[in-house]
Amino acid sequence: MKMLTKRIICLLLLGALVLGLFSGCNGEKTAQTQAAGPDWSTFSVVRQVPLQHATQFSLTEYDQGYTLLDIPTSGRFLIVPAGAGVPQGLDADVVPLHAPLDRMYLAATSSMDFFRALGSVPAIRLSGTDVNGWYIQEAKDALSSGAMRFAGKYSAPDYELIFAEKCDLAIESTMIYHSPEVKEQLEKLGVPVLVERSSYEEDPLGRMEWIKVYGALLGKLEEAEKLFDGEVKAVEPLLDQPQTGKTVAFFYITATGTVNVRKSDDYVPRMISLAGGDYVFPDLSSGSALSTVNMTMESFYDGAKDADLLIYNSTIDGELFTLEELLQKSAFLKDFKAVRTGNVWCTGKNLFQEPMGLGKLILDMHRVLTDENAPGELTYLHKLTAGGN
Repeated sequence: MKMLTKRIICLLLLGALVLGLFSGCNGEKTAQTQAAGPDWSTFSVVRQVPLQHATQFSLTEYDQGYTLLDIPTSGRFLIVPAGAGVPQGLDADVVPLHAPLDRMYLAATSSMDFFRALGSVPAIRLSGTDVNGWYIQEAKDALSSGAMRFAGKYSAPDYELIFAEKCDLAIESTMIYHSPEVKEQLEKLGVPVLVERSSYEEDPLGRMEWIKVYGALLGKLEEAEKLFDGEVKAVEPLLDQPQTGKTVAFFYITATGTVNVRKSDDYVPRMISLAGGDYVFPDLSSGSALSTVNMTMESFYDGAKDADLLIYNSTIDGELFTLEELLQKSAFLKDFKAVRTGNVWCTGKNLFQEPMGLGKLILDMHRVLTDENAPGELTYLHKLTAGGN
């Protein structure tokens, strides 16, 4: 298999060379690449894009319409305006991205929500998730219609299709570091690879602020800033309110019967705090880089049996709708305070494909913390009922 992959890459590279010699490669964008731009030393900073909560990237706007995106440990990318050339004297580690970026390969699933929010799903030509793996309707529709094509998951992309589609950027999650040869091979084909790190933001509002990255890539930075500001303003009224004093457990039960919970410094406990609650495991950590911890049901019972509120994370094994379904997973749960009082909630399966909805989830959490009946519709939470309805 490895030999076959290498042969495919060699053939594609040969094809790329032939196209470059006889057809100017990718047409207009190739001409931009070959054209010498202004001297980089003559550029001036117009604006350092302000970040309120994000810590994993920076954006710097320069004159003549150039924007520098810096993602520590991932790379630096210069967004070159349409029709412009790459500046002379640019640092060797800066990867030029030629606007418009409209034939991208997206393997970082959670990023699709940013494209949707910006009305730019058509800029994604290739998906690393097939139609059945999406909860975002716009992505499902695009794949069903052929406007978007499945090009293999992150660890096994269809290089031939990616090359044939003249992909101008591959957006990967940090999972790509488990398959470094894929990143290397994409770059050999001339496809820039951007590894996004929104999942490393400890602040949930910082995760939402990554919409500015995608706004910059799409030439819609001003729109992205307005969208982000609107989401933050919706949450701001909660920031000055006192804590409710109620405790919350956020969890799911694994196939082996252990309980998966979030570490204390994860963004989910931060959302609980912003909503006015107290996470039941305030000092939970581990030696791993993962944001979650698996514990025995006995340990979970000791820490969460008196929690005022239970929130079941449905994104792994599906949504629950009744307390009976929950108790089928573990009879231990029947003695939990929240189960006895009927204060158990479940997330929607679409939650983690929609980072722009984190503000709404905080508002949902606040509502169920302050009113167990939670009048009106919630966006991402639903209450488990006592019966089968």
